[in-house]
This record gives sequence, structure tokens and C-alpha cells, in this order.
Amino acid sequence: MGHLYLVRHGQASLGAADYDQLSPLGQQQSQRLGEHWRTQGITFEAVITGALKRHAQTLAGIQAGMGTQHEAAVWPGLNEYDADAIIRAIQPGELVKPTTPEGYKQHFRLLRDGLTQWMAGVVSPQGMPSYAEFAKGVTSALDHIRQQHAGNVLLVSSGGPIATAVAHVLRTSPETSIELNMRLRNTAVTELSFSTKRHSLLSFNSLPHLETPSHKDWVTFA
Repeated sequence: MGHLYLVRHGQASLGAADYDQLSPLGQQQSQRLGEHWRTQGITFEAVITGALKRHAQTLAGIQAGMGTQHEAAVWPGLNEYDADAIIRAIQPGELVKPTTPEGYKQHFRLLRDGLTQWMAGVVSPQGMPSYAEFAKGVTSALDHIRQQHAGNVLLVSSGGPIATAVAHVLRTSPETSIELNMRLRNTAVTELSFSTKRHSLLSFNSLPHLETPSHKDWVTFA
């Protein structure tokens, strides 16, 4: 059986002009995960990432912590959905960046509603594929891993694709992936075992590298 480690990127820059950039804490989270794996003796025969900057930066931090230099296969189907486009699809007009706790709550309420409508085919966010096409980008990566690998594989992506992968493996409704997505923490590890025929869920959203009291303040969601 192979073992697939799916990692959500480190803390990005929510509210900034460029979200697709790790914060200093996001870089620390990523390197800490690599250090943890190095102490556990974990190695990878292959590495796959999405095509976003935060994916590459997270992998760079992990590899710095592990002391490795794998060349990653870049899989654009593992890119995150465009949250702003999804919100604009249900609330046209200027999008106000959240800056307060209530603003963030409203942002994620709108995002949940928009995701539900996108998945149901009610709205078509500008510049985005259909949900079926988005999901196919994720499941095709899972198929590729089953067909090409048999050992430990590292996959670095975002909350939406990882939640979609888990929902697919568990054969749940697409809407279930919204709840999974909203609970994924930065640099959280989700583990799947796999054979040539299927994947099976082993763990979800774990932070083994941040379990010590000195790292409790490193746990983030965005």
C-alpha cells in the first residue's frame, strides 16, 4: 500500500493585496512540518503541488526542514478555487476586503453560500471552471498517484482541493467538502493509503508538528 500525505499550505496573507503569499508564520509552520518529518524518518518518492505561489513556498519550507530537494510535479488541477469570484457570483458589485471579526464572518457566510450554488450549477463564477471540472482536476491527481506510485507521496495544495479529495474518497456529497474545507488548518496533514484500485482515509487535518505547548500559537486557519 502507498501512503499519500496531503498538506494544506502555510498561513497565507488573508486581507492583503496578494493573498497568494506565505506570511512569516506560514513559512515557519512549513519548515516546522519538515523538521518533524525528518525526526520521524519519513521520506518521499514523489512530490506533487498545485501551481500557486503559496504551494511552492510551503514545499520549500518543508524541504528546508527535511533537508531534501525533491523536484515537484506541478499539477494545476490542485489549485484553489477563486473565492472572490465565487462571492461576486452571488453578490455583484465591489468586493470589500474583511478587516474586522464581523467582516470575516460575513465573508465566510457568503463563501459558503457561493460554494453551495457553484456546486449545484446555479452560478458560474467568472473565470472559473464548473465544479465538475474543478473536482476532476483533483481526482485526476489521485488517479495519477495510484497508477504511478507505490510508496510515500507528498501533495501540497489548498483547502478546497484537499477537502474535495477527502469527500471523493469517502463518497460523500460535494456539499460535505465545504464543511471539511472550512475546518482545514494551515500545514495540516491529511493521510490516505492507496492501492492501484482505490484510496482510503487514514487521518484528517492533523498537526503533529504543532502539538507542543511552545507551538500552540502557530495554529491558524487562513
